[in-house]
Order: sequence, then C-alpha cells, then structure tokens
Amino acid sequence: MAASVRLAACAVAMLAGACSPPGRPPAGGDGPPPIVVDGPPDAWVDVCKIGPDDNAVGACDRRAPPGSFDPVVQWAWTGPPGFTRSIITPLVANLTDDNGDGAIDLCDTPDVVVVASPQSGQPGSIGRIFVLDGKYGTLHFEIPVDVDGTVTPALGDLDHDGVPEIVAVDPIGRIVIFDHTGALVHGPAGAWSGSRENAALALADLDHDGEVEILGGVTVFDARGEVKWAATTSAPSMATTAADLDGDGYLEVVFGHAAYRHDGTLYWDTGLAPGFPAIANLDDDEEPEVLLTNRDGVSLIDHDGHVQYRDRRAGPGIWGLNAWMRPAAIHDFDGDGRADFAMCTQTYFHVFSAQAEVKWSTPVSDNTGVASSTAFDFLGDGRAEAVFADEQRLFVFGDTGAILYERPRPSGTLIEYPTIADVDNDGSAEIVIVSNTYPGLPQQPTVQVLRDREDRWIQARRIWNQHTYHVTNVREDGTIPAHEPPSWKRLNTFRTNAQINGSAVCDPVR
Repeated sequence: MAASVRLAACAVAMLAGACSPPGRPPAGGDGPPPIVVDGPPDAWVDVCKIGPDDNAVGACDRRAPPGSFDPVVQWAWTGPPGFTRSIITPLVANLTDDNGDGAIDLCDTPDVVVVASPQSGQPGSIGRIFVLDGKYGTLHFEIPVDVDGTVTPALGDLDHDGVPEIVAVDPIGRIVIFDHTGALVHGPAGAWSGSRENAALALADLDHDGEVEILGGVTVFDARGEVKWAATTSAPSMATTAADLDGDGYLEVVFGHAAYRHDGTLYWDTGLAPGFPAIANLDDDEEPEVLLTNRDGVSLIDHDGHVQYRDRRAGPGIWGLNAWMRPAAIHDFDGDGRADFAMCTQTYFHVFSAQAEVKWSTPVSDNTGVASSTAFDFLGDGRAEAVFADEQRLFVFGDTGAILYERPRPSGTLIEYPTIADVDNDGSAEIVIVSNTYPGLPQQPTVQVLRDREDRWIQARRIWNQHTYHVTNVREDGTIPAHEPPSWKRLNTFRTNAQINGSAVCDPVR
C-alpha cells in the first residue's frame, strides 16, 4: 500500500502547492522539493504513477458526516449542433496532460469520454466521441470520425505507452481505435459478427501474454482490431465479459448463456436464451457464478455451466417485452456481507438477493429500453446507494428503496447507466449522467456531473473504462492487467465502483 499512501499524501499537498511529482522538476523549475512519505529522506518517489498493489484491497476508515447526501450540479455540457444526444454509458480515464508537466498520469485531472449523436438511439446511428475535462466539463477535443452511437466504447492501454486508447465501432460494425489525442491509429479493422443492438465493447488479456483482446458481441479481436475468432453460438451481441471461471489461469469469454475458452473453443452452453452476464460469488462456495438476465427472467449459472436456477421473476410491476432483458449491477446493498443485485423491469427498480428474492422495489418508468444501474457507498456507512436513470429522471435510492435524490434526465434508454468516479481528482466521488432528449420532453444537457455540495462523499476510483467494469479489470492508469485479479475474491461487485482509502481500493465497512 506504500505507493498508494504516498500518492494520497502528495495529492493533498499538491492542492496547497507543497508537492510536485517526484523525479521531475517542479513547474517553472523552482518550488519546494517533493514530499516523501516513506523511504530514505533523499528518495524520489513518483507519486503520479500507480504502484504494484494498485488493486489491493484494504480496510476503509473514511466516513462522511450523517446527512451528507446533498447533490448539486458541478458542470453540464451540451454537444455541438447535431450531436446533443447521448445514449451511451459515459466513461472516465486520464487522457490529457492537465498540469503541463509533460506526462499523463494520476497527477492530472481525469477526463470524461462520451458518445453523442443526432438521433434518438436507433441501432447503427451515427455518433461522435467527445473528450471532456472532468473538473470543468470543457471540451478537450472531438474525434471527427463517425462511430456507432449505440455501442459503448472501451478505454485501455493497448500499446503499452502508459496512456489509454479509445476503442469503438464504426457505423457498419468495424473496430476503430484512437489514441489519447483522438488520432485514428487502427482501423477500420475487423468486422463485428451479428447484431450490435444494446451492445458494448470490453477489454481483457485472455491468455496472459501481455497483449489485450477486444471483446465485442460474439467476436474476439486483437489489440489492432483484427478478428481472432468468433463464437459459433447464435447469441446476439450484448455486453460480453471475461473471467477465469475454471481456475486454469486463463480468462473465459462469457456471453451469459454460454462461455468460451480463450482460444475460441466452447467451455459450456446452457441452452438458456442469451442476455446480459454479470459475474460474482453469489453462493457459499469460493467459485464465481454467472448471473444471466434475459427475456425469460433471471438465471444463476455455476462456474462450470451448471444452472442453479433459471428464468426467475419476482416483484411488482408490468412485465412486457424486454422486461428482464436488462443488465444487472452487483453489490452488497445493505451491508450484510453478501452480494445482492439490482435491475429494473419496465415499471419498477428492484434490489434482489442472490437467489432473486426481492429485498425492495420502487416505481420507475422504462418502457422503451433496457437501462442498467450502478451503486456506491457515498457516505462510507456500509450501506450502498443505488443509482439509476429511467426515461425521465435520475434516481438515487437509499438502502431500503427510499428516494434520496431525483433530477430530470430524459432518454429513450438503451443499456446506458450513470457512472461514479472521482472525475476531478478532489478526493470525493461524482456522478456522471447523460441525456438523450426525444420528442415531447424538454432539452437537457448532454452530460451532467453531480457532486456533494460540500464534497463530503467518499472518494471513488478515477477510472471507469467499460460497460462491464468490475474494478479489477483495469488499473488506475488504464492498464489492462495481464493477470486480472478475480473480482469475486476482492470486492465481489459488478458495474459498481470501489471506494478509495489513501488512494488504495478498500473494502467498505460491514
């Protein structure tokens, strides 16, 4: 944890102008020497870089005062004419040198990456990628290349230069890869197999060779966007993810109803309808399970493909078309030490136990799409708040379903959801939401960032790199781990961010 502690100390000191990145001269060539928290007095420690224990999990000890949930808008951004609608989950990473020291690292302000479109979210519709400053919302740059405005990109360091690339899909389904300046470096390359409706890209080093694979639908691409293999399953393209299900040291590609080994051979196929997978430890053994949400309900699949239960439906509401075909978020919502999952149907938002038993439900409205959600323990009290945006509003729910906050946020909804990260590097989490205004609803900003009025919320990580984000899939600087730590043995979450304690990932109080 030493490197993480050093980073925290220097980050605080930098706010007062008392610390500069070690190993580099202070801005302007003058100024105080860098603070060194441990090591010999004359040691230079680069506090702007992650340490080898970046994904270690320690204990959380920060708490916000009671009654500290008071969100306000930190900034709002509306895209240029013709690109004012976003129906894509916003992503967060460091892509720009904000402090002018010649490096892009943890001493810079994170950036928000958003795809904005002129249309209301029709599959294959044109979009553009915009990179925004996380602190002020000012536009760093627009990438003047058309992409599919309905497929969630992914961020990660593909070329080992220490800075993430942006991976997207063009309007006809080919992989395009941009560097941190927005320059096209690869593509249009390999073509996506099958439908891209409600789809998202993901990054993982499947075979631990140090080279990242790109996952899109049933297709696996290399780091240049060329096709490596495509699964023979007939699954439509959804939010594919990866995990070492069988413990052999390699990652499986998980489609939900089926899983394939890293080399494209079938591991198991349940015969269930395809849908959205999420991975966590949801029973009493030490192995991961795959939570599958599809048109028929919720199913829980063991790591070896055995189906524990299938097609469960519970809770109030109207269950029409796509009612259960929605990505789930996994988190311990009530602080009992066991993972739960959250998802909406068409008319209610629910938190379920691992066995798909309702813990609480509250009315929402999402008849048009398949919106997802996230969660975060903003106050550090061991009880996470659920964060969800339906067709008309953003909601933050308490641990029993009470509405703590709501705000207008129109969208026709696809699989987008709010993200939570420390986007301005101030030591307190923020919420990032997008809007996709459609006829009959008032115009709202394309992107909004919310903070606590007094910045009392617990710090989150400064990165959110893909739709199937689960903390251990990416390091703080955008590196995709060659050996990804099993998320179910760490925080045991999916589509939720980690709290930070001394700039190291920590395990919330129980």
